[in-house]
Amino acid sequence: IDLCKWIRLNDLQCVYPNVDIALRMYTCTPAANCSAKRSFSCLKRVKNYLRLTISEERLNYLAILCIEKTILQDLDINFVIDEFSRRKARRKVLK
Repeated sequence: IDLCKWIRLNDLQCVYPNVDIALRMYTCTPAANCSAKRSFSCLKRVKNYLRLTISEERLNYLAILCIEKTILQDLDINFVIDEFSRRKARRKVLK
């Protein structure tokens, strides 16, 4: 990572383009593999727990929520509830 930063700071990516690309690929690879393994592990747990009691579509939605739990934790739950109730409202608006 330090070498990659040094190449970028000194504008040497034009001189060493293949080294720059290789270093960027190397720094990104571990995070991508780890994330994919966690995602499949999470999906396996969700599928085992809910396999017989839930539809395929809902199972997929729950798997996505479990995989992306960091994004889910940052959401404002009150906004989600208000938006859901606004979209699913069965009342007619009186003028």
